[in-house]
Amino acid sequence: MSLPVSAVAAASAAWVWAPDNAEVVEDDEYTILRLPDYYDFDLSVVSFTPAGPLGAAVDAVLERARTFGLPTLDWQVLLGSPAGLAAELAARGGRVKLDLEVLAADLGRGAPRLRPPAADVSLRWATDFATARDRATVEVTGFGGRLPPDERIEIAAARDAKAVPAGGGGTVVAYVDGEAAGTGGVAIVDGVARLTGGVVAPSRQGRGVYRAVLDARLSYAVTHGATMALVKGNAATSGPILRKAGFTTFGPEPVYALPLRQGGPSSRIGGRPG
Repeated sequence: MSLPVSAVAAASAAWVWAPDNAEVVEDDEYTILRLPDYYDFDLSVVSFTPAGPLGAAVDAVLERARTFGLPTLDWQVLLGSPAGLAAELAARGGRVKLDLEVLAADLGRGAPRLRPPAADVSLRWATDFATARDRATVEVTGFGGRLPPDERIEIAAARDAKAVPAGGGGTVVAYVDGEAAGTGGVAIVDGVARLTGGVVAPSRQGRGVYRAVLDARLSYAVTHGATMALVKGNAATSGPILRKAGFTTFGPEPVYALPLRQGGPSSRIGGRPG
């Protein structure tokens, strides 16, 4: 059964990613996140609902963002963003730094059957410090940034230790030859499995590790009542794997980098797709 475009669009619009310890600045028209220093990007617009002229509203966001003193603002153009937003960002020096796309799969009849990995993969939920630290290490290898402080890893492990058995979701870590090789998260919200942070260590790519992590997350989602899987995936990397797994693309959501001061946008790649 195919998913209605309206249902996917609504589920995507309801999904605003924000880590627990981010600084949040918001008003009636926008929300900006200031990420902790160990993330692979610093500043991001995660919602934008202008009530007046689009150009003036974009300028207001940029003016507020400049008060952080950072060189670059990430701005994702969502499926429901105002028409013409991409052009406004480009006119202000924005460039596409990450091609994301919204993909979804119908889980109403169960999880799709995926081809087993070529590698001998074992999987663990990141519900203890050691596994949570392995997750963070793989994320740094794949996404950039640096390891969070130990206390943040402890907090994440404790959170998942409660959420995983309760059906709220968590993070899976894949191991090959005893070493952490890949990871990916899932959160179950209103019957939708939101897939995030899917990444494989470069040395382990091409052996089905991502597929094994995906399979674990989808199986968990179905077990806990999800009827839709939703992911904002990298069009060049995870996108092809997801489509082979039965996901359908519903549209692009590119991430733009906008310079906030002279010297141009940073080259760091922001965002953690699924």
